[in-house]
Amino acid sequence: MPATDDSSSQPAHDVAGSRALPLMSRDEIEALIAGGRHIIIHRGYVLRLDPWLKYHPGGSKSIMHMVGRDATDWVDVLHSPEAKQKMARYRIGRIEGSWVNFRPPIQGGIFRTLAEIESDRSKGNHGISTGEDNSSSSSRAPSPVFDVDGGTLRDRKSAPGHGSARSGSVSSESLADKAPPLDGMSYLDVVTREHIRLDLETYPAVDEATQAHIVAKYRELHQKIIDAGLYETNYSAYGWECLRYFSLFSLMLISLSHGYYVISALSLGFMWHQLVFTAHDAGHMGITHNYYVDTFIGIFIADFVGGLSLGWWKHNHNVHHIVTNAPEHDPDIEHMPLFAVSHRLLGDLRSTFYDRVMKYDAVAKVLLRIQPWTYYPFLAFGRFNLYFLSWDFIINGRGPRKGQAAYHRWLELVGQVFFWCWFGYGVLYKSIPDGWSRFVFLMVSHVAASPLHVQIVLSHFAMSTADLGPQESFPQMMLRTTMDVDCPRWLDFIHGGLQFQAVHHLFPRLPRHNFREAQALVIEFCKDVGIPYAYYGFTTANGQVIGRLAEVARQAAIFTKCQQTITKTRDFAL
Repeated sequence: MPATDDSSSQPAHDVAGSRALPLMSRDEIEALIAGGRHIIIHRGYVLRLDPWLKYHPGGSKSIMHMVGRDATDWVDVLHSPEAKQKMARYRIGRIEGSWVNFRPPIQGGIFRTLAEIESDRSKGNHGISTGEDNSSSSSRAPSPVFDVDGGTLRDRKSAPGHGSARSGSVSSESLADKAPPLDGMSYLDVVTREHIRLDLETYPAVDEATQAHIVAKYRELHQKIIDAGLYETNYSAYGWECLRYFSLFSLMLISLSHGYYVISALSLGFMWHQLVFTAHDAGHMGITHNYYVDTFIGIFIADFVGGLSLGWWKHNHNVHHIVTNAPEHDPDIEHMPLFAVSHRLLGDLRSTFYDRVMKYDAVAKVLLRIQPWTYYPFLAFGRFNLYFLSWDFIINGRGPRKGQAAYHRWLELVGQVFFWCWFGYGVLYKSIPDGWSRFVFLMVSHVAASPLHVQIVLSHFAMSTADLGPQESFPQMMLRTTMDVDCPRWLDFIHGGLQFQAVHHLFPRLPRHNFREAQALVIEFCKDVGIPYAYYGFTTANGQVIGRLAEVARQAAIFTKCQQTITKTRDFAL
């Protein structure tokens, strides 16, 4: 993608202005990455971020997924102006012209030292320095990108909804008929090829010129968003939000004092549901736009009031925003063995986020076959899993231990203790007289907050999980993997702005009360560049998700059948 900062073609200086930054070649940058350096390109500058990894509030994984890439758009929309100014200290050079992205090492990219580059050049082999993807073409390896070998797709369907939405999923039955008997992994490779080909037919080409045009238009869109004042927070809207929070909390206390435990639990659950939206805003610096103030607001809401870790959420959520819907990288779609939204999870895929293999074991084989029916029940109890993940993050110190975010761990620990004191001891134990009533209160309050979990996954689970390669631009990737959900304006408070996930992924720091106004500009942009804009009604969107779960369940059955067929064939041969 092109470097757009005008300073890239002028003599550049380091942050102190004391020396000119050198013009660096692609070979030099590749060799640095081969040596273990974490190099990204931002606005025409070469940044070495190794010293920043242990300080980054969003975790090191989010940086690692940008290594070797022009990260300009990812960096600009996810960081405050103050943070971007601090990045100048990590500049070590500059580039001229456009930049062809490498595949980051964490995603399976292969890099060469200068000696290896010279050796390849002497043999007339330029390898990865040409921008080619040297990743394995196996669905078991990280981020496979298959070549398009021509032909047409079978069973292509048009997605319903408003506007131009993503084409439907590939039929498992049609693939099962292609070339039996396939072994299980070969079957997964066939499905992967079909999904990639479908996306390549549906979305703009991923060649450099096309994607550069999309990036230029996206940056024009971003400037329109800024000029329209949509980054200005609507504080009066937060006034109504706070009124709703206090009303629900007061109703919870009044009902509790009179022994109406179910009503009290429902009120508490609804309050948690609503509060998460503001914690989400704070985590993206979308309220005051000040890192310290918004972080304190987020920790107070998430930890002290809700018992969940904001630090865990940021560590998880930043990666989600960078590699959205990538089965091996995005933790928000890695829920094995409970359910899977991609056939690739059937192949013992390794999670780069959790650094472990997501086994397709005996439990997964049972649960994935019935996942369309267990989906909502599992989500209903999702808050209990969030407690575990929060404590695991805090106790094991998985967040930054140095820098401006180092104290968050201890503040969150205080918040967790405070939460279990007021909720666990003060409400559950002291205010409710018997064990059964306590159990009912616990279950009702937590299930009442569960529609939030449906809302969170709704905009991604039915969208593409294919990898179109490192040259795909930020805006196209976000729109290909994310849908918006249609609802009337008066229901916005129930969805909390999360129904505009496509808008949010394009502009993560945009205040959510301005999403509806920004949506019109996004739709205009999509029409201009030819990117389908997925926009469904709530019921249709849920149907799409259940359909995807059913599709993967069918693929799981076919995968098992392929494995059994090959095993029987081998046994017979022996």
